[in-house]
Amino acid sequence: MATPADQRLLELLERWLESLDLHIKYSSLDDDSYWKIQPWSEHQRPNLWIINLAKQKTLALRAQVQERVKAGDGRFSDALELMAFLANLVGAEHLERFIPVAEAQKERPLAPSPPSETTARTAAVTATATREMPKFLGPKRAPAPAGTAQVARTERKPAAAAKPALKAPGKQPLKKSVPHPERSGPSEAECDQVIADAARLVQWGRKWFELPELIARMADRPVLADVRRILKENKAAIEEKAGNT
Repeated sequence: MATPADQRLLELLERWLESLDLHIKYSSLDDDSYWKIQPWSEHQRPNLWIINLAKQKTLALRAQVQERVKAGDGRFSDALELMAFLANLVGAEHLERFIPVAEAQKERPLAPSPPSETTARTAAVTATATREMPKFLGPKRAPAPAGTAQVARTERKPAAAAKPALKAPGKQPLKKSVPHPERSGPSEAECDQVIADAARLVQWGRKWFELPELIARMADRPVLADVRRILKENKAAIEEKAGNT
């Protein structure tokens, strides 16, 4: 004969099984609907495999309680009640990862929520894009003149003249050596400046063959040909100056 403890335990297990069946039904809901369907306490939403595992263990425990009741063991349910009491009072810590009890009488009806303005706009754009693919229009080309060979030659000449010269990216144009009839060569001050520039660049780790173009690109420096000549004539002085500075 079942004792009061057996009856309480079997009623509790039946309540848990009903709750787990509801959780299995709720597993197909989206998050917004899940949190509205019951007056939940704070917890993490359980996964379906956790719910199925809990149901499997609950069924196994109910079978063991029923076997103990048939065998006349009245202390088995008492021991389980004591264990549950001590686990909640002493052993268990506060955790959010549990399966809360769901009750059918507390279930709330879920009304379909109207789509938001953003959702409606996105759906409209998606539907429009599905019906009609965007057209990519390239620049229109003027029709070729239908004329004689003289017209073709006339059309080709301006096109060839209008073609821009390609420039190397990332490089500054070099100064061209333009002859100046009124100037015979760089002044003494310019030579001293080139020598000082070269010594400084050598100290910074620049290679000798890099110096002419680097210095010629600087403002108020001689042209590239003069810079090369100054460096060639004063190489020893530049190396000495770079080592002593």
